[in-house]
Amino acid sequence: MLRRLPLTVLFFLIVNLTGAQEKPNVAKINAYADSYYREKNYDKAAQNYLEVIEHAEFRGRKKNAAYNAACCLALLHKKDSAFIMLNDALKYGYNNKKHLSRDSDLTVLHGSEKWKEFLDKMPEAKSLNSEPEKAVIHTSDIHHFWEAYDLANQDTANARDIYQTYYFDKGTDGMHDYMGLKVSSVDHFVKHIQFYPKLYSTLRENTLKVDAYKVQIMESFKHLKAIYPQAKFPDVYFLIGAFTSGGTISSSGLLIGTNQMSDGEGVNKEELDFGMKLLMNESAYIPNIVAHELIHFQQDGMKRESITLRDVIKEGMADFIGELISGGTANEKIFEWARGKEKQIWAKFQKDMYLNRYSNWIANYNTASKDSYPDLGYWIGYEICKSYYENANDKKQAIYDMLHIQDYKKFLADSRWESKLEQMY
Repeated sequence: MLRRLPLTVLFFLIVNLTGAQEKPNVAKINAYADSYYREKNYDKAAQNYLEVIEHAEFRGRKKNAAYNAACCLALLHKKDSAFIMLNDALKYGYNNKKHLSRDSDLTVLHGSEKWKEFLDKMPEAKSLNSEPEKAVIHTSDIHHFWEAYDLANQDTANARDIYQTYYFDKGTDGMHDYMGLKVSSVDHFVKHIQFYPKLYSTLRENTLKVDAYKVQIMESFKHLKAIYPQAKFPDVYFLIGAFTSGGTISSSGLLIGTNQMSDGEGVNKEELDFGMKLLMNESAYIPNIVAHELIHFQQDGMKRESITLRDVIKEGMADFIGELISGGTANEKIFEWARGKEKQIWAKFQKDMYLNRYSNWIANYNTASKDSYPDLGYWIGYEICKSYYENANDKKQAIYDMLHIQDYKKFLADSRWESKLEQMY
């Protein structure tokens, strides 16, 4: 399967177009497909991924769904159908030959003549960059958004077409990947912007501060190179999303939903509910979220496993190593709330950690309240990784080991986190 983070929960209603038939919720269909895949119900997963391809507007989502459908079909030994889906993925822009070649889901295809033919015609992806200074930081999508925003506010009846022409059609590869992964449709995006007029009328200045953080971002890249010489440094794309992700990754690079990283003085958040307010961070945290996603980009050596312990370690590791290289995390609000509640949080987590209970611990902002904060999986994984690192004699080796975990239960034991927890308070 593709390496990607699962969809966050949406916080606003999808409003139907006047007089139009309700469109399928592509994000929900994709979430069902992912869930069926994790349950190893590959037939149902493939059916849902095919439905995503049919209804999705963004080529990035079609690309991912076609590739994932191919994986499911290969696991079902439907080889010819799997190759049809791989060719569709290629048509929509899939180019990660290295990942495809070693994806165990596709092993059954390796003995076919079609496999060699497919690899031969697949273009080589841009080689991964091992030098921090060569990474490019792209901000054009933010400027295109505000151009479209101003025009759409002057002509609200044609807002959708305006955003399509001035934002999406001008978008970078990174922006299209983000939309494909995290936004269900153009209508969804436009209605999100229109649903929060006070927020977006006060957010512009902070979204344009990205350029001021380029030096800090590059410094964190250099710090990673120093502690993990094998690191790869992709381009960074800043864009405006629909509050479904502050950051994610794709083969294009690190993709940052800048509107979620643009809180600050003068930003009007009165339209936002409690969970959405937690989703926002001040722009000063931009280097920290970039560092977090940079660590995710290094994690392809970790064993894939559908248990919650793996999920929280993966996210918490991105926060911990991200903090080492950038000086902070983008989840400080969550971490602050967890202080003093460590034992009760861990006791609750123990019931889920070897089950597939991701949504209880990550991306659960729909259940957020002052008494029950979301995303506590980030804090749990952070503490496990921090404890492992603190107990390691060779710190560089500890970083390497974290990024190549093969046994999560053993890693937890080696971290001595539970012993550390017993000594608290």
